Amino acid sequence: MQFVFDAYITDVLFDGPRAAFTLGDGQIRWEDGEAVVAHDGAILCASRHPSEDGLLTGGDDGRLVWSRAGRTETLAEAPGRWIDTLAASRASGLIAFSAGRDLHVRDAADISFARLFQHEKSVAAVAFDPRGRRLAVATYGGVALWYARIADQRPVMLRWAGSHVGVVFSLDGRFLVSSMQEGALHGWRLADAKDMRMSGYPSKVRGMAFLDGGAWLATSGANGVVLWPFSGASGPMGKDAREIGFDESSLVARVAALADGSALAAGLDDGRVWACDLTSQKVEILKAEKGPPITALAIADGRVAWGDEAGGAGVESLPAL
Repeated sequence: MQFVFDAYITDVLFDGPRAAFTLGDGQIRWEDGEAVVAHDGAILCASRHPSEDGLLTGGDDGRLVWSRAGRTETLAEAPGRWIDTLAASRASGLIAFSAGRDLHVRDAADISFARLFQHEKSVAAVAFDPRGRRLAVATYGGVALWYARIADQRPVMLRWAGSHVGVVFSLDGRFLVSSMQEGALHGWRLADAKDMRMSGYPSKVRGMAFLDGGAWLATSGANGVVLWPFSGASGPMGKDAREIGFDESSLVARVAALADGSALAAGLDDGRVWACDLTSQKVEILKAEKGPPITALAIADGRVAWGDEAGGAGVESLPAL
């Protein structure tokens, strides 16, 4: 099933059983035809609401919006600034979003709860740990760690020179990995802040996803999906990565994976989409025709959804892998 929308697709998520596409014109479009105008301008970031009822989005209109059942509700505003990073935790019910150098935290169940964490440089990405209690904030010069509910605190800084643009916790919370502006990853073992550099990418890593119960981290940015091993006490330290789906004619632009399984999907910079599992490593093409680069990718419940920079989109069932 394929669609054509009239704007750049900034993200795609599964809202329950339905794929939902967020667009550069402020709309959210669901695969069954439902649509809402969530923002006056581009949608810059998106997440499932902690209740799993609808979507949260941030936009260049400075609003955090909750969209569900054909209606929208503004949850927070940052006048004159963009809300361009967002994370939500089902485990804790907390929502975190950034506006410039400020990171805001809200509680979906308590409208009076608010926390503000400030940084020296702009916030580029944010992630909750698996329990939803701690936040990792990617910024210039490293990653800041905050306890999400504590008002007065100083962050733990995991420092590494350069611009950090993405961040993810391992599924067991033992490791933290950031993506860098220059096409590399940097990771830390949180128990002792031992750090590691994972380099060699020909382009910036725009997608990271843990799969197979957290044993592997799948990443974009190369001619195939690069997989780093995270089993054992030291994670990828001293170990080699492996690569699936190598194709010298294209680069992987986005990755998505089933966290509790071994299936993963890749969206390429030439518009193609494929899926495979770790056991067979057999690549199955879901979208064979080439076109604009894939800008959004999601996988859930045996289905893969994608969108590209020209507004093309699709949803397909995973083949028997």
